[in-house]
Amino acid sequence: MVNQTGLGARVRDRLPFLRWSTIRMGLGMGNVLRTGQVGDGRERALLDHVRATATAGDPDSVLAAIDDFARNRSLLMNIGDEKGLILDSAIKRAEPTLLLELGAYCGYSAVRTGRMMPSKARLVSVEASPDNAEIARAVIEHAGLADRISVVIGKIGDGGATMRHLAIEHDFGPGALDFVFIDHLKTAYLPDLKSMLAASWLHPGTIVVADNVRIPGAPGYRRYMREHEGTRWRTTEHKTHLEYQSLVADLVLESEYLG
Repeated sequence: MVNQTGLGARVRDRLPFLRWSTIRMGLGMGNVLRTGQVGDGRERALLDHVRATATAGDPDSVLAAIDDFARNRSLLMNIGDEKGLILDSAIKRAEPTLLLELGAYCGYSAVRTGRMMPSKARLVSVEASPDNAEIARAVIEHAGLADRISVVIGKIGDGGATMRHLAIEHDFGPGALDFVFIDHLKTAYLPDLKSMLAASWLHPGTIVVADNVRIPGAPGYRRYMREHEGTRWRTTEHKTHLEYQSLVADLVLESEYLG
């Protein structure tokens, strides 16, 4: 990974909105909502960068390559290196066997999760965009984790088709999930969580980590966790920053299901 030093690095971290890739992402939010991608080819360029610079079979090398690309070339919609440490710690504490991710994007958090989970654990990542799913699978394969991570194209809120697929093909059932990472459409956070609860996929002790709860924001999800604090859930709100900068504050919620 390329380490930034000096005034230039500090300005790029403190003033991320001066970066053209950040402005371009803002202009492309309509395209993100429609397709899952910014629309300027950065996701495909990321895959090329990973293949060209990261050591095959080395998850940490792949993560470093993605962090380098996002910090120095084009901003990406993944959890990033700072908030990624929160995800790492939660997985380590949970020692999960079956994990679910909602929102693969380009595979960064899946690789991050895969390198932390126990050796016999499995991660299933659900991604709405077929193009993103293709890139994520290639990134995961380059990291050497394809035998433990599956990327499923779909949505929890698609009327039941994806949930049926997960139940039939990936053994999702009552009490099956030990860990869930949520980082997809923010308005879907709470409805998708409630769908999983209705299907009884969680068990007491299941850990659910949700990114970007402050920015772009998932107020309904946060309110739900606060309303059920100590009864159905026990939540820690981690104060952190939006990806790859230190100016804009964000929240990552880590919630334990109490049953």
